[in-house]
Formats: sequence, structure tokens, C-alpha cells
Amino acid sequence: MTVQDSGKVALITGASRGIGFGIAEALVARGDRVVITGRGEDALKEAVERLGADRAVGIAGKAHDEAHQAAAVERAMEAFGRVDYLVNNAGTNPVFGPMAELDLNVARKVYETNVISALGFAQQTWKAWQRENGGAIVNIASVAGVSASPFIGAYGMSKAAMVNLTLQLAHEFAPVVRVNAIAPAVVKTKFAEALYEGREAEAAAAYPLGRLGVPQDIGGAAAFLTSEQSDWVTGQTLVVDGGIFLNAGVG
Repeated sequence: MTVQDSGKVALITGASRGIGFGIAEALVARGDRVVITGRGEDALKEAVERLGADRAVGIAGKAHDEAHQAAAVERAMEAFGRVDYLVNNAGTNPVFGPMAELDLNVARKVYETNVISALGFAQQTWKAWQRENGGAIVNIASVAGVSASPFIGAYGMSKAAMVNLTLQLAHEFAPVVRVNAIAPAVVKTKFAEALYEGREAEAAAAYPLGRLGVPQDIGGAAAFLTSEQSDWVTGQTLVVDGGIFLNAGVG
């Protein structure tokens, strides 16, 4: 089946695999072109091949590197002439343990990668295209950012900041650019496998919908938030959690 070209272009960070790749797949399937970033050249090359070399371009680098941020946006403009959508998905979670024992240097690294990089990419796309032409930004937050998250507190703290960054940018970039966030629960990716590996059935049993998330679940949400169907939606955090928050009620 031939997909009609939408004429739109998305820059998706951390998209060589997992949630980012699932989002790229969803946007390519509807006719967008994508520029994807990641740390590994080989993984990016494979992802581009799977997406279609005529639909995707990859550029390797570290998300928190300002030079990489500028280069990624420049590559998008060179390849496709525009950057309608930015999806800030790149993130890290290198530590598991209580906040009382958290290495502050690790906390700084998490914040730099998960939050400051998202702001940097937003600044770059705003200046290169969106300020004059409009578009949308989707920040990938987490349910860890809207609730207490034992043992992944540094990650949750950074994702809470991502939710607030979404609010700030939505206010400042209106009316030309809409900015929203997605807060997933556990999605079956290599990034999150420590949370369910060897006990997936047990982990899934806690979800009212009876399963963990998959990257396509988040891809569908991102496709909605970058579509005309969400033209009157900005500054929101869409929780995509299989109903897990329903279990927080009394009784």
C-alpha cells in the first residue's frame, strides 16, 4: 500500500529503537518524513533501513551535546527543508536506589540528558522553522514524573521537570506551536526491561488492561498529538498507562 506524502517532517530524538522508533514508525506510516537521532551509528543505520531510506535520515550524537542538537536540526533542514514536529524522546536512567543515597553527579547527568537536552532541541527547532511556520512538540515524560516512583526517583524527578517544561513552552510558543507531553507507564523496551524482565506476567497483572505497553501504543499517541485532530490541545500531559493509575484509588 502506497502512503501519500504528508509533506510534514519530524525530528525524533532517541529513535533508533524502543519508544522513539515506535513513534517514527507511526509518523512514517501516515506519510511524514523523519530525522532520527541516537548514540549508535549502526543502530541508526538499521533503523533508517527499516523505516525506508527515502523517508528517514539518521544522525548520531549525544542528546545533551549542543553541537549535536544544532547539527540534527541543520540536517533536517538540509534533507527536507523543514521541521514541523519535534519529539523529545531521548532519555537515560542509570541509577536504581533511594534518593537519600543518590550520587548528585548522577542526578545532574540524568537532568542534563532528560530535560536540558529537550529544551535545547526545542530552542533549535523553534529558531530554524517553527517560530515562522508553526508545528508541534511532543515531550516524552513518564508516569514516574506525576507520582512517587520508588528507586527511580532521579528519573521521576527529571520527568516531572519535563512535564513543567511542556507547560512553559506551550505558554511561550503559543499560538503558533502546540506543546504537549506523553507520560507512559512501563513499555516493553530494552530501556525498561529491568522493570519486568523475568516477571512480565506478574508486572502485567497490575494493569487493568492486562498487559504492559508496547512502543506502538506511544506511537499512536504521538501521531495524535502531532495531527490536525489535536489542533486545540496544548500544554497537556497525556497519560498512557494501561489503566495502572486506576489502582491508586481507595477501596
